[in-house]
Amino acid sequence: MSWLINACYVLLLIAVSPILLYRIVRMGKYREGWQQKLLGRLPLRENDRPRVWFHAVSVGEVLLLDGLIQQLIRQSPDVDILISTTTSTGQAVAKTRFPKHQVCYFPLDFSWSVAAAIARVQSSAIVLVELELWPNFIRSAARRQVPLLLINGRIGERSFRGYRRIRPLMSRLLAKFQTLAVQNETYADRLRQLGAPDERIHVTGSIKFDNLQTDRRNSRTLAIREWFGLRDNEVVWIAGSTQDPEEAIVLDCYAKLRVEHPELRLIIVPRHKERFDEVARLIEQKGHVTTRRSTTAANATGANATQSHRQAPVCLLDTLGELSDCWGLADIAFVGGSLTQRGGQNMIEPAAYGAAVLFGPNTWNFRDAVDGLLANHAANVVRNADEMCETVQHLIEQPHERMRVGAKAQRFVTEQQGATAETVQLITAAIGTSRRRRLAA
Repeated sequence: MSWLINACYVLLLIAVSPILLYRIVRMGKYREGWQQKLLGRLPLRENDRPRVWFHAVSVGEVLLLDGLIQQLIRQSPDVDILISTTTSTGQAVAKTRFPKHQVCYFPLDFSWSVAAAIARVQSSAIVLVELELWPNFIRSAARRQVPLLLINGRIGERSFRGYRRIRPLMSRLLAKFQTLAVQNETYADRLRQLGAPDERIHVTGSIKFDNLQTDRRNSRTLAIREWFGLRDNEVVWIAGSTQDPEEAIVLDCYAKLRVEHPELRLIIVPRHKERFDEVARLIEQKGHVTTRRSTTAANATGANATQSHRQAPVCLLDTLGELSDCWGLADIAFVGGSLTQRGGQNMIEPAAYGAAVLFGPNTWNFRDAVDGLLANHAANVVRNADEMCETVQHLIEQPHERMRVGAKAQRFVTEQQGATAETVQLITAAIGTSRRRRLAA
């Protein structure tokens, strides 16, 4: 089976190699960590402490681990943590967020690379965040009897339809997991239909609701506020995790609204770092003055910096890992990837701060959160540019309505919390299983 999977991967790499080479040369992507990715040369285990290997694909999954790892270490102080990511942005944020823990790239799913990685790491448990099902990796972990866990699992409708076509393979892979912890009963039922053993499925709720910042006066948020020179009497509109053409839609809407509402400030946060320069040019082409968080941070400080920022009503947050803190500045929050076919981005963070949240109609990646927010009248759906302008204008002109919607959103988030504690218990149980196997060996 492994040789067949390897062959399929090689053919796939050959097919996409022109695109990969273009992105490596022109965009600077995929240049790091090739020994880890291709050869599985992950950090060697250097002690006898229990080791948990967390795999988080990108930035969103990395940030999800913050509170979880803190709680795990409080409960099991001797545990050793390794965090792997797939993307370079996830890698950068993981190294910033977890400086005391080892961070590496996840191996490509060739049989030799995953076998080498698992042998070197020698983890007591492997924890996959949300849904990462790589056949060679899962089979190799099972052969070495390493407890394998899926946490905060979710299976969207599109993914589920695709997985059903290969149900025999999915059934064999899912049977190798000791624990399948999912966000809700819908996802649990989809796993059952794919052949997962029912006794290994746990409905824990979503970790995304836990350990969220709700205090707008926290130090990191205040630092960004001071940096951008935001005044207390200004209304702050943040468009976060945006994709093309959402920035253009937001900027056109902003230009119309600012004529009557000069107190309106806009902060744009593109989803991908590769588009930071592109979006900066777009802002200028639209005739706006802007300040970039990355390029000005090293060159200006104190009162002069603050004054210069106040002259730029459009702010571009083009740094990694700061969006979750920046949401605390938002009076109005548009969550991107929802007017495109991305399927939406995380709207729970701005909701936790009590911002008036709005997003487009395409939010299938966060179906439960969206359904809950809308059922509680705690968010607005905008289907096009006109609806966005109308909704933002209404929220500017009706501050009591803006605060009422935000308060409902914050209350909805706090009522969903509790998944982290249950997930930590499941990880602790897996560490215990690994310890008993070693003692019996």
